[in-house]
Amino acid sequence: MDGDVQVQGAGPVSGRVLTLPNVLSMIRLAGLPLFLWAIVTEHDVLAVIILVASGITDYLDGKIARSFAMESRLGQFLDPLADRLYIFTTLVGLAWRDIIPVWLLSILIARELAMTLMLLYLRSRGQIGLPVHFVGKAATFNLLYAFPLLLLADRADWIGEIARPIGWAFAWWGIVLYWFAAILYALQARFVLSRLPKSPP
Repeated sequence: MDGDVQVQGAGPVSGRVLTLPNVLSMIRLAGLPLFLWAIVTEHDVLAVIILVASGITDYLDGKIARSFAMESRLGQFLDPLADRLYIFTTLVGLAWRDIIPVWLLSILIARELAMTLMLLYLRSRGQIGLPVHFVGKAATFNLLYAFPLLLLADRADWIGEIARPIGWAFAWWGIVLYWFAAILYALQARFVLSRLPKSPP
Protein backbone atom coordinates (compact mmCIF):
# COMPACT_ATOMS: atom_id res chain seq x y z
CA MET A 1 0.00 0.00 0.00
CA ASP A 2 2.97 2.17 0.40
CA GLY A 3 3.69 1.92 -3.26
CA ASP A 4 4.86 5.45 -3.91
CA VAL A 5 7.76 5.01 -1.55
CA GLN A 6 10.86 3.49 -3.06
CA VAL A 7 13.57 1.19 -1.84
CA GLN A 8 16.87 3.00 -1.66
CA GLY A 9 20.09 1.11 -1.62
CA ALA A 10 18.51 -2.00 -3.16
CA GLY A 11 19.77 -3.86 -6.20
CA PRO A 12 19.62 -2.51 -9.74
CA VAL A 13 16.16 -1.81 -11.10
CA SER A 14 15.64 -2.76 -14.72
CA GLY A 15 13.20 -1.66 -17.37
CA ARG A 16 12.17 -5.24 -18.17
CA VAL A 17 8.47 -6.01 -18.52
CA LEU A 18 8.14 -9.78 -18.91
CA THR A 19 9.54 -11.11 -15.65
CA LEU A 20 8.05 -13.73 -13.32
CA PRO A 21 7.33 -11.19 -10.53
CA ASN A 22 5.56 -8.90 -13.02
CA VAL A 23 3.52 -11.82 -14.37
CA LEU A 24 2.44 -12.68 -10.80
CA SER A 25 1.40 -9.05 -10.22
CA MET A 26 -0.57 -9.06 -13.48
CA ILE A 27 -2.35 -12.26 -12.43
CA ARG A 28 -3.28 -10.61 -9.13
CA LEU A 29 -4.72 -7.62 -10.99
CA ALA A 30 -6.58 -9.88 -13.43
CA GLY A 31 -8.32 -11.58 -10.50
CA LEU A 32 -9.63 -8.30 -9.10
CA PRO A 33 -12.93 -8.14 -11.08
CA LEU A 34 -13.74 -11.72 -10.07
CA PHE A 35 -12.92 -10.89 -6.46
CA LEU A 36 -15.16 -7.81 -6.54
CA TRP A 37 -18.04 -9.87 -7.96
CA ALA A 38 -17.50 -12.59 -5.33
CA ILE A 39 -17.49 -10.23 -2.36
CA VAL A 40 -20.52 -8.20 -3.51
CA THR A 41 -22.59 -11.29 -4.36
CA GLU A 42 -21.59 -12.98 -1.06
CA HIS A 43 -19.62 -15.83 -2.63
CA ASP A 44 -17.37 -15.65 0.39
CA VAL A 45 -15.47 -18.90 -0.10
CA LEU A 46 -14.38 -17.79 -3.56
CA ALA A 47 -13.53 -14.30 -2.25
CA VAL A 48 -11.39 -15.78 0.54
CA ILE A 49 -9.60 -18.10 -1.91
CA ILE A 50 -8.79 -15.16 -4.19
CA LEU A 51 -7.59 -13.07 -1.24
CA VAL A 52 -5.34 -15.87 0.02
CA ALA A 53 -3.98 -16.44 -3.49
CA SER A 54 -3.36 -12.70 -3.80
CA GLY A 55 -1.43 -12.67 -0.52
CA ILE A 56 0.69 -15.65 -1.58
CA THR A 57 1.53 -14.17 -4.98
CA ASP A 58 2.24 -10.81 -3.32
CA TYR A 59 4.84 -12.49 -1.12
CA LEU A 60 6.28 -14.55 -3.97
CA ASP A 61 6.71 -11.72 -6.47
CA GLY A 62 8.68 -9.63 -3.97
CA LYS A 63 10.74 -12.59 -2.81
CA ILE A 64 11.59 -13.69 -6.34
CA ALA A 65 12.36 -10.14 -7.48
CA ARG A 66 14.84 -9.60 -4.62
CA SER A 67 16.39 -13.06 -4.67
CA PHE A 68 16.97 -13.28 -8.41
CA ALA A 69 17.65 -9.61 -9.24
CA MET A 70 14.36 -9.26 -11.16
CA GLU A 71 13.36 -5.91 -9.70
CA SER A 72 11.89 -3.64 -12.36
CA ARG A 73 10.26 -0.26 -12.64
CA LEU A 74 7.04 -1.90 -13.85
CA GLY A 75 7.10 -4.21 -10.82
CA GLN A 76 7.55 -1.26 -8.47
CA PHE A 77 4.34 0.14 -9.99
CA LEU A 78 2.24 -3.03 -10.34
CA ASP A 79 2.88 -4.62 -6.93
CA PRO A 80 1.71 -1.72 -4.75
CA LEU A 81 -1.09 -0.94 -7.21
CA ALA A 82 -2.45 -4.46 -6.73
CA ASP A 83 -2.14 -4.11 -2.93
CA ARG A 84 -4.03 -0.83 -2.90
CA LEU A 85 -6.79 -2.05 -5.22
CA TYR A 86 -7.39 -5.26 -3.27
CA ILE A 87 -7.46 -3.46 0.06
CA PHE A 88 -9.73 -0.68 -1.22
CA THR A 89 -12.07 -3.14 -2.95
CA THR A 90 -12.26 -5.32 0.15
CA LEU A 91 -12.97 -2.35 2.41
CA VAL A 92 -15.75 -1.09 0.16
CA GLY A 93 -17.24 -4.58 -0.14
CA LEU A 94 -17.14 -5.23 3.60
CA ALA A 95 -18.65 -1.81 4.34
CA TRP A 96 -21.33 -2.38 1.67
CA ARG A 97 -22.34 -5.59 3.45
CA ASP A 98 -22.16 -3.96 6.92
CA ILE A 99 -19.38 -6.30 8.04
CA ILE A 100 -17.21 -3.32 8.95
CA PRO A 101 -18.41 0.17 9.93
CA VAL A 102 -18.17 3.02 7.45
CA TRP A 103 -15.95 5.01 9.85
CA LEU A 104 -13.27 2.32 9.55
CA LEU A 105 -13.34 2.71 5.77
CA SER A 106 -13.10 6.49 6.23
CA ILE A 107 -10.05 6.22 8.52
CA LEU A 108 -8.09 4.19 5.98
CA ILE A 109 -9.13 6.35 3.02
CA ALA A 110 -8.13 9.47 4.98
CA ARG A 111 -4.66 7.98 5.49
CA GLU A 112 -4.34 7.27 1.77
CA LEU A 113 -5.33 10.84 0.94
CA ALA A 114 -2.82 12.22 3.45
CA MET A 115 -0.03 10.09 1.95
CA THR A 116 -1.00 11.06 -1.58
CA LEU A 117 -0.91 14.79 -0.78
CA MET A 118 2.43 14.44 0.97
CA LEU A 119 3.98 12.55 -1.94
CA LEU A 120 2.61 15.03 -4.47
CA TYR A 121 4.19 17.86 -2.49
CA LEU A 122 7.51 15.99 -2.40
CA ARG A 123 7.38 15.52 -6.15
CA SER A 124 6.70 19.23 -6.61
CA ARG A 125 9.99 19.79 -4.78
CA GLY A 126 11.84 17.35 -7.04
CA GLN A 127 11.92 14.41 -4.60
CA ILE A 128 10.62 11.14 -6.04
CA GLY A 129 9.49 8.77 -3.29
CA LEU A 130 10.79 7.87 0.15
CA PRO A 131 12.58 4.82 1.54
CA VAL A 132 10.18 1.97 2.28
CA HIS A 133 9.68 1.45 6.02
CA PHE A 134 9.02 -2.00 7.44
CA VAL A 135 6.12 -0.58 9.49
CA GLY A 136 4.24 0.21 6.28
CA LYS A 137 4.75 -3.32 4.99
CA ALA A 138 3.69 -4.76 8.37
CA ALA A 139 0.50 -2.69 8.24
CA THR A 140 -0.29 -4.01 4.76
CA PHE A 141 0.28 -7.62 5.81
CA ASN A 142 -1.96 -7.22 8.88
CA LEU A 143 -4.78 -5.78 6.80
CA LEU A 144 -4.44 -8.44 4.12
CA TYR A 145 -4.65 -11.13 6.81
CA ALA A 146 -7.60 -9.40 8.47
CA PHE A 147 -9.86 -9.26 5.42
CA PRO A 148 -10.37 -12.99 4.71
CA LEU A 149 -10.92 -13.56 8.44
CA LEU A 150 -13.52 -10.79 8.59
CA LEU A 151 -15.27 -12.37 5.61
CA LEU A 152 -15.34 -15.69 7.43
CA ALA A 153 -16.57 -13.88 10.56
CA ASP A 154 -19.82 -13.14 8.72
CA ARG A 155 -20.69 -16.84 8.96
CA ALA A 156 -23.24 -17.78 11.64
CA ASP A 157 -21.37 -20.85 12.87
CA TRP A 158 -18.29 -21.82 14.90
CA ILE A 159 -15.98 -20.79 12.05
CA GLY A 160 -17.36 -17.26 12.22
CA GLU A 161 -17.03 -17.21 16.01
CA ILE A 162 -13.34 -18.15 15.80
CA ALA A 163 -12.54 -15.88 12.84
CA ARG A 164 -14.20 -12.76 14.27
CA PRO A 165 -11.82 -11.88 17.16
CA ILE A 166 -8.73 -12.89 15.19
CA GLY A 167 -9.81 -10.88 12.15
CA TRP A 168 -10.51 -7.77 14.21
CA ALA A 169 -7.17 -8.16 16.02
CA PHE A 170 -5.36 -8.11 12.68
CA ALA A 171 -7.54 -5.22 11.51
CA TRP A 172 -6.79 -3.03 14.54
CA TRP A 173 -3.06 -3.76 14.38
CA GLY A 174 -3.16 -2.92 10.68
CA ILE A 175 -4.99 0.37 11.25
CA VAL A 176 -2.63 1.49 14.03
CA LEU A 177 0.49 0.51 12.07
CA TYR A 178 -0.94 2.06 8.90
CA TRP A 179 -1.24 5.48 10.53
CA PHE A 180 2.03 5.05 12.45
CA ALA A 181 3.76 4.40 9.13
CA ALA A 182 2.22 7.59 7.73
CA ILE A 183 3.68 9.55 10.66
CA LEU A 184 7.10 7.98 10.05
CA TYR A 185 6.89 8.87 6.34
CA ALA A 186 5.94 12.45 7.26
CA LEU A 187 9.02 12.69 9.50
CA GLN A 188 11.17 11.26 6.71
CA ALA A 189 9.69 13.75 4.26
CA ARG A 190 10.45 16.62 6.61
CA PHE A 191 14.05 15.43 6.94
CA VAL A 192 14.44 15.02 3.18
CA LEU A 193 13.01 18.48 2.50
CA SER A 194 15.32 20.04 5.08
CA ARG A 195 18.33 18.70 3.14
CA LEU A 196 17.19 19.97 -0.25
CA PRO A 197 19.07 23.06 -1.51
CA LYS A 198 17.05 26.20 -1.02
CA SER A 199 15.96 27.91 -4.19
CA PRO A 200 17.45 31.36 -4.75
CA PRO A 201 15.13 34.28 -3.86
